[in-house]
Amino acid sequence: MEPRIAERYGRHILLREIGEVGQERLSAARVLIVGLGGLGSPVAMYLAASGIGHLVLSDYDHVELSNLQRQIVHGSRDIGRNKVDSARDTLLALNPEIEVTALDRALDDDLDAQVAAADAVVDATDNFESRFALNAACRRQRTPLVSGAAIRMEGQIAVFDPNDPKSPCYRCLYRDDGGAEGEPCALVGVLAPLLGIIGSVQATETIKLIAGFGTSLAGRLIVLDAALMEWRELRLPRDPACPVCGPPSPTSIES
Repeated sequence: MEPRIAERYGRHILLREIGEVGQERLSAARVLIVGLGGLGSPVAMYLAASGIGHLVLSDYDHVELSNLQRQIVHGSRDIGRNKVDSARDTLLALNPEIEVTALDRALDDDLDAQVAAADAVVDATDNFESRFALNAACRRQRTPLVSGAAIRMEGQIAVFDPNDPKSPCYRCLYRDDGGAEGEPCALVGVLAPLLGIIGSVQATETIKLIAGFGTSLAGRLIVLDAALMEWRELRLPRDPACPVCGPPSPTSIES
């Protein structure tokens, strides 16, 4: 490892859970982040600072003044710019050693290809339609999905790992397939640092998956009430009737 690289990531390398081997895994990794808003901002910044070798950013929105209360990867001078372009500039200024690909569009026809190319996918979106699509693609391509959400004073994080036979998928948790949007923060509000907390946990879970240490949140959902600063943990079993990860319909059995 080059001395400059060893110095940049020295505090990681000192950790027995990461070390030089783990840091090299991070450097060789490709992570897809979908959504560069309140959650995607801290996720992207911590993954960039941690040395993830290639970050692929997907978002088709533009930076607005109202975003700046919580979307810390963007600044006032970025108002009107594509979020992925603004985020790319911030991340490369933070760590020029990494590669950043900015996709200023929704992932439709190439969703499976982008998911398949990634070592992990971070869901930082804000609607069920996108979450369901990402979940299904991750199951098809067997790519771990790190999911987060936040509204008002509450946030949650879970990991859905298709490579873990006991791990459920996102549809095991939310069976509604109507594409319901839920309550947008534009109408009900969200605490700015809450997104930083949830996004930081998402980044941590992503690093754990790639570097190969600790116990992931696969099979668990953790929920934070920021007003009380209380965490709750829920166990998430697989749904045998899940339309995404449930077993295929039984075929006729030969006698």
